[in-house]
Amino acid sequence: MLILGIETSCDETCAAVVEDGRRVLSDVVATQTEVHRKYGGVVPEIASRAHLEALVPVVAEALDQARVRMDGVQAVAAVHRPGLIGSLLVGLTAAKTLAWLHDRPLIGINHVEAHIYAACLLREALPFPCVSLVVSGGHTSLYHSAGPRRHELIGATTDDAAGEAFDKVAMLLGLPYPGGPSIDLAAERGNPHAVEFTRPWLGAGSLDFSFSGLKTAVLYHVRGQGADARRRRQALTDRQIADVAASFQECVVDVLAGKTLRAAEERGAERIIVGGGVAANRRLRERFLREAARAGLELLLPPMRFCTDNAAMVAGLAYHYAQAGEFAPLDLEARA
Repeated sequence: MLILGIETSCDETCAAVVEDGRRVLSDVVATQTEVHRKYGGVVPEIASRAHLEALVPVVAEALDQARVRMDGVQAVAAVHRPGLIGSLLVGLTAAKTLAWLHDRPLIGINHVEAHIYAACLLREALPFPCVSLVVSGGHTSLYHSAGPRRHELIGATTDDAAGEAFDKVAMLLGLPYPGGPSIDLAAERGNPHAVEFTRPWLGAGSLDFSFSGLKTAVLYHVRGQGADARRRRQALTDRQIADVAASFQECVVDVLAGKTLRAAEERGAERIIVGGGVAANRRLRERFLREAARAGLELLLPPMRFCTDNAAMVAGLAYHYAQAGEFAPLDLEARA
C-alpha cells in the first residue's frame, strides 16, 4: 500500500511516499532555516507563506522520486495537529484537495505520534509496547506506547520544551540559529562539569519536565544579576562558551535520560523509543545507548534524517490508520 504523506507543522515543507508503513520510496524536505535565521526563531506568518511557495514542488518531487503518479497512491495523509496553525492549514488543505481530486481517502496524523513512529521506519517488526520520549522544539513528552496508534501520556513539559531551551541558550551564548546543532557542536569542545547547573527533577516520582529555570540559570551565569550584570557584559571567551554549552547540555541530557529510564522501569517496558529533533543530539544519543544497555533495554533511535520533521514518518504511521480503517472526513480541522 502506497501512501503520500505531507508534513507542514512548523518550518519544514515535507512530502514522502512510503510503502506498507516502512519502505521509504521518497522523502523530500524543503527547509526554511535560512529564512528564519535572522530572527533567531520561527516566525509563524513567514513560515506559512514559505509553505505556500514550496509545497507543490515538494509534493511533485516526492512523487517523481518514488516513480509513482497520484493514481498509484492509495491514500493521502497529513499532519493536522499540533503545530503552528497557519503552517498546518497549508499542508492539510493540500492533502484534502489531493484526496478529493483523486478520490483517495484522507488520513489525519498527530505530529507527536509521527515522531514516535520515525524509529519504526525501515524495521521489519514493530517495537511496541514501549516507553516513548518525544523531545523537540515544541514538545518534551513521555508516553507509554501500546501500539503505533495508542499512546498514554505519562509525563510532559510544564513550561519550555527542551528544544526551545537549546535555541534560547544558544542565543544567550551568541551561537547561530538553530540552537540545537550549535550547542551540540560547541559542547564538544567544553567541559560538561565546568558549571554545576541544578537538575530540574521536579520532586520525587515526577515524570514531568521543566527547562525554564535552567534557561534562567544560564542567563544569570552568563550575564549576572543586578549590579553584577553590569560588570559582566564583556564577551565570553570561546572556552567559556564551550563550557557553558557542555554543562547546559549535560544537565538536559541527565534529566531526559533519567526520567525516561525510570518510566521504563515503572512500566516494566523492555524497549525505549526516542524521537524528535533533539534526538539528533550526539550526547543524548550516546547517553541513551549507554544507559539502555546498562539497564538491559532495547533502544530505538531514528536515523538522523528522521529525527527532524519529515513526511516519511507521517506516511508510515498513516499505513496503520489505513489498516484499521480510520480515515478522516474532508472537513477535518487543523488544531494548533
